[in-house]
Amino acid sequence: MAEAQLLQNKWDDAKAASLRPEELLLYRSNLLGSDKRITNYGGGNTSSKIRMPDPLTGEEVTVLWVKGSGGDIGSMKLDGFSTLYMDKLLSLQKLYRGPEQEDPMVALYNHCTFNLNPRATSIDTPLHGLIDRPHVDHVHPDAVIAIAASADSKALTREIWGDEIGWVPWRRPGFELGLWLKRFVEENPRAKGCVLEAHGLFTWGDTQKECYETTIGTINKAIAWLGRQSEGKVIFGGERVAAASPEKRAAVAAGLMPAIRGLISKDKPKLGHFDDQPAVLEFVGSADLDRLAPLGTSCPDHFLRTKIRPLVLPFDPQKDEVADLIARLEPLVAGYREDYAAYYARCKHADSPAMRDPNPVVYLIPGIGMITFAGDRATARISAEFYVNAINVMRGADTVSTYRGLPEQEAFDIEYWLLEEAKLARLPRQKALAGKVALITGGAGGIGTATARRLMGEGACAVICDIDKEALAEAEAELAREFGKDVVRGLWVDVTKEEAVASLFAEAARAFGGLDICVSNAGIASAAPIEETTLALWQRNMDILSTGYFLISREAFRLMKAQGIGGSIVFVASKNALVASAGASAYCTAKASEVQLARCLALEGAPHQIRANVVNPDAVLRGSRIWKGEWGTARAASYKTDSDGLEEVYRERSLLKLSVYPEDIAEGIAFFASSISAKSTGNVLNVDAGHAPSFTR
Repeated sequence: MAEAQLLQNKWDDAKAASLRPEELLLYRSNLLGSDKRITNYGGGNTSSKIRMPDPLTGEEVTVLWVKGSGGDIGSMKLDGFSTLYMDKLLSLQKLYRGPEQEDPMVALYNHCTFNLNPRATSIDTPLHGLIDRPHVDHVHPDAVIAIAASADSKALTREIWGDEIGWVPWRRPGFELGLWLKRFVEENPRAKGCVLEAHGLFTWGDTQKECYETTIGTINKAIAWLGRQSEGKVIFGGERVAAASPEKRAAVAAGLMPAIRGLISKDKPKLGHFDDQPAVLEFVGSADLDRLAPLGTSCPDHFLRTKIRPLVLPFDPQKDEVADLIARLEPLVAGYREDYAAYYARCKHADSPAMRDPNPVVYLIPGIGMITFAGDRATARISAEFYVNAINVMRGADTVSTYRGLPEQEAFDIEYWLLEEAKLARLPRQKALAGKVALITGGAGGIGTATARRLMGEGACAVICDIDKEALAEAEAELAREFGKDVVRGLWVDVTKEEAVASLFAEAARAFGGLDICVSNAGIASAAPIEETTLALWQRNMDILSTGYFLISREAFRLMKAQGIGGSIVFVASKNALVASAGASAYCTAKASEVQLARCLALEGAPHQIRANVVNPDAVLRGSRIWKGEWGTARAASYKTDSDGLEEVYRERSLLKLSVYPEDIAEGIAFFASSISAKSTGNVLNVDAGHAPSFTR
C-alpha cells in the first residue's frame, strides 16, 4: 500500500507545548476527528485524567475529562467535554450489581460531576474512566472495523498486531464493558490498546502525544495489512451492473428523489442527499450487493444513522429509465415499512420506546449511486458518510474473511436503547420550516437574500438562484457562514431560458430531494413613455417578469405535484401590478400578468394542496440592484429629486409614513410559505406602507 494512503502524523510539538492539559486533549481530539478514516462524524470519544484544584477545597484531585454525549471530536470545543471526579466514578464499582443495572448506572454519573459542568455524560464514560491509563482514545476507523466485523476477528487481530493490541468480544457500551476493559488492561499491562468486536478501537498512552501516535500507528498497520491482502483479489464478487454515465446518474437522482420524498414525508418532511462516489458505485453495482446489503452495518454508530439495513432499488441503467423505477417505488417502500415493523415486533421489550419512523434512510440504486433521507440536510449527508464507512468495512472484512453484521436483537437493543431515546429527547425542538426546501429566484438581491435568511431562520433549506454569478457566490457564502453549508445552494439561472430553468430544478432536487416553497422574485424595472418604449424593452420585461415567472412556476408546480405533499408558490410582484404608472407600461403590464398567473396557479393547484399567492412590494430601495440602475434614476427624475432623496419621497407618499425594507417583504413571503397561511391561496398581500390606489378591494 502506498505511503500516501496511510494516515499522516499531524502532531505539532511546538503547538502542543503551549497548551494546558485540557487544551492538549482538545487538540488531540480535533486532530483525530479531522480525518473520517479515523472516526465518523459524532463517533468515538477521547479522554484524559488531569490533576486539577477542587473548587470546594482547593486540593488537587484527579478529574476525568471525556467527550460528552452527542458531540463530535473533530469540531468540539472545550465545553464539549464532561468532567468527573475520578474517585467518585471509581467508587461506583461498589454499587454495580451486574448487567441488569447498566441503565440505572448512567444516572449516577451526574453525581460524579466536577465543577458543576452541565455537559451530559456519555454512555462510554466508564469505558474511559475504569481504564487505568492517563489518556484514552476510542475511534471507529474503517480499516479496524473491517477486522472487528469479520468472522475471524480475534485471529486476525492477533495476526496483525500481535500482543500490542488485544481483542475484546462484542458487548454493548456501558459499565459492564468498562469493567471488561479494566480487566483486560490489568491482565495485559504491555498492551497499547484493544479491538472491540464489531465496534471499533481503544488505545491509550502515558502522554497525550503517545496516545495519539498509538492510535494513528495502530490504524496504519490495519490499512497496510488490508492493502496487501486485497492485492489481486476480486472485490465484492466483481461487477454485475456497470455505472451509468454521470449525466444519467444525475438525471435519475433528480427524478427519483422527489418521488421518494413524497412517499416518506407524509407525516414529517425529509431532506435528501445523493452520493455517487466510486466506492458507492462499486458496491451498488457489485455481484455481492444482494448478499451484503441485507446484513446491515456492524458498528453501532453506523446503524443508528442508517437504520438496520438499506433499501435496494432494482435498476438496470442499460434497460431502465427513471420512470420505470418510480413506477415500482411505492410497493418497495411499503415492503420496507412492513419488514421494519416486523423487526420491531420481533425484538421489542416491554419497556421499549414506541416504533420510530419505519421508512428507509439509505436507498441503493445499481449503476446510479446512493440516496439518503433524514429530517435535516446535515443528517442526510452524515448518514451517507456513515454508510460509506460501512461499505469500506464490508469491503475489507469480506476480502480477508467473511463480513458479519450485528445480530438482529443486539442491533435493536441499541437502536431502541432507553438511553438513546433520552439522548433524542434532549434534541432541541424543531423550527417551523424544518425539513422544508425553498427555491428563491433573484436570490442574490436585497429581497432574495432577506427572504432566504428569514426562511432559513425558521429551519428551511434554501436554493438561491440568480443570473449574476458574482453576487450569487457572495450571497451563498454569506448565508453559509450564518446557517452552515449544508442548508444553502447557490445556483445560476437565466429565468427566460426553458432549458436553464429545467436544469435549475433538477439540480435543486439532487441537492435537497425536492421542493416545498418556490419564491419567484427575479426582476428588472424599466421606465419609458409609451411612444419611446421599444419592442426590445417591452419584450425584455415580458421575458423576465412574465415568461420567467411562468417557466419557474411551471417547473415548481410539476415537481410539487410529483411529490404529492403540497407546496407554496409565492410571486413577488409590485404595487404596479395593481396600479398603473405613467411612463412604465412595459413594467406594469408584465407585473399585472404575474398576479393573474398566480390566480390561475391557485385554481389548478388547489386539488394538489399547492397554494399560490402574491406579495406586492413598493419602493424597496435598500439592497436593490434595480433601484441602483436606470429605473432609480428615472424615478428620481420624475419626482424631481436625486437618488439620495428618493427614499424620503416614497416614505412621505405612504399612508403610514414608513420606509419599506427587504426584511418587510421577506416577512410577507414567510407568511405565505408557512403553515400559518395554510388556508390562503389566490391572495394578494401589499407590503407598501399603505398606498390607497393599491388597495385590492
